[in-house]
Amino acid sequence: MTTTKNLRTLTIGLTATAVLAAGVGVANAGLPEAETRTAAAQQSGWDGVTREQVRIDFGKGWVTDAELTYPTGSNGRLPLVVFLHGSGHNDMNQTLPEGKGSTFVPLAQAASRENFATLRFNKRGVTGIGPVETTDPAQLNPKNPYRQIQLDAASVVRFAAKSPRVNPSKIFLLGHSEGTNVAANLAAEPAKFGIPKPAGVVEMGVVGLPIKQLLTLQIFGRLLLQMHDEFDVNADGRLTAAEAADGLVGQPKEVADQYRSILLDGRKVLPSTDRNRDGQIAIDGEAGPVLRKITHIDDYPNLPDLDQPVIDYVNDIARFPTVSQALPKFGGPTLMLNGENDLQTPARAALVADAAVAAAGNKDHKIVIYPGMAHTMNITPKFTPEFGEPDKQVITEIQGWLKARR
Repeated sequence: MTTTKNLRTLTIGLTATAVLAAGVGVANAGLPEAETRTAAAQQSGWDGVTREQVRIDFGKGWVTDAELTYPTGSNGRLPLVVFLHGSGHNDMNQTLPEGKGSTFVPLAQAASRENFATLRFNKRGVTGIGPVETTDPAQLNPKNPYRQIQLDAASVVRFAAKSPRVNPSKIFLLGHSEGTNVAANLAAEPAKFGIPKPAGVVEMGVVGLPIKQLLTLQIFGRLLLQMHDEFDVNADGRLTAAEAADGLVGQPKEVADQYRSILLDGRKVLPSTDRNRDGQIAIDGEAGPVLRKITHIDDYPNLPDLDQPVIDYVNDIARFPTVSQALPKFGGPTLMLNGENDLQTPARAALVADAAVAAAGNKDHKIVIYPGMAHTMNITPKFTPEFGEPDKQVITEIQGWLKARR
């Protein structure tokens, strides 16, 4: 089941606004430019790229660290990609758990190869790569948390637009999971956020459906899907004891134990689940109610595994338009990418969002659904996904799309 710990991956897990004052950027006193360039060239993947450490004032007592990159020796104002994270307290790289790399570094490096500047930033409450978090609860869990995330992202875009390195009419937004919703909300109403209209939007792991539907899939629905996909070989919607036992083969112990507890009593199906006593368990009609009770999904959003800050977050994001509702108002170039195996923001949500963009008359839209990929855009098993950096084909797609719109 989904836990509070891994709800930071609503993406990895998955706001009427007045015109806002511009965020103030302050360059670090750090290394001279020549030394910065030398250091950048020595780091794999950043050859020929200058990495400038900057700070952006988000207001309400928080100034965040960020990194502005641009091709070394470039002249004039460049097109820029702003990276918008998935849910949770992510650092500027969207560093992945378990030492599995990061989501944003390979994408920023790819954009740099096409002569783009990039801007990555720590989310409010994050003090360093890891991510490392502050101990200040007011910054980690602000009032109206999703709304604050939107406002912070707008501060980043305004900072970028004021940089002498950046062409303010060529700022692209690239979001992952929660970031797809933030990008869509900003792009739909840029004047309300006090930002220039984005030049384009890239969406990975698209929040095209309401948060309640997505969390219901993550916490409850995926369990039924796994039984249909991996246990019910003859696809009749029912499991015999043999099918249930076979379905446990190869599953991680935690997963196998969970399913065994609702399906089997020794070599027979569990009588308490097999309510009509026919010796088989109907996946939806009999296992489904048991799973609803175990997961407490009918108590949404007050679920046992969600602490109050997460409940506050899901209640807040529910107040705002999804990608499917917001992005059709944008009208500019859009690229949507989703893994076919994504059980956090399923491919169907991306297809719905792209159809809405098309119905609004946008002629420059594209969607790619990748077989074998899950939420972090890497090839991995569907029901036991592992974290990983975006697959090379995803990076190539984004790089080519940016190049064509430079």
